[in-house]
Amino acid sequence: MNNASAGYKSKREALRQAEIALKDQREKVAEMRRELSADTPVPEDYAFTEASGNGGGKVSLTALFEDGKDALIVFHYMWKPADQNPCPMCTMWHDGYNAVIPHISRNASVVVVAKQDADTVRAFADQRGWSNLRTVSSGGTSFNRDFGMEDADGNQSPGVSVFVKGENGEIRHFYTMSAIMGDDNYRGMDLLSPVWNMLDLLPGGRGDWMPSVNYA
Repeated sequence: MNNASAGYKSKREALRQAEIALKDQREKVAEMRRELSADTPVPEDYAFTEASGNGGGKVSLTALFEDGKDALIVFHYMWKPADQNPCPMCTMWHDGYNAVIPHISRNASVVVVAKQDADTVRAFADQRGWSNLRTVSSGGTSFNRDFGMEDADGNQSPGVSVFVKGENGEIRHFYTMSAIMGDDNYRGMDLLSPVWNMLDLLPGGRGDWMPSVNYA
């Protein structure tokens, strides 16, 4: 603003330069990601249980690729069978993803995978109004464990994976990122949710706010 103080303008310009540097770094990281080789075949063509629509039937990893699409984005839902409620943060992400699926699906298939049983996932997804977001259960498979999203005690981790399908139909793993980055580094998926980024615009930032499955 023209009537801002000289001190404000100076700090805002320094911030603008930092924002440009951050944008450049994000683009560099995205380029590094694109340079990864999708040369690791998946261990098996996992048999998931459909939790969308009428649900109940078995669906393979290969079948999760929609016709004409050779990329699949998988969101790993932090929700093990023993948990009554799913991870609130994952739920917040998926609330948003449901709205943008019509745009993302122009380029890739998208699915949410939870270890929780299919009936429970389907009831919860219906309650949330996830009409665009496909959900499946990985119960009875080693899928979560194989991609680093389940520990030896069955605890689940939130994350995202990308798979690609070759011309011969073989499914290969391209990329996996957990929200927990290791070495006491978290916030690994912040860029995939606008909520955190919008809260960071505020004078107080995000503070210690955390999402909830339901707000009173």
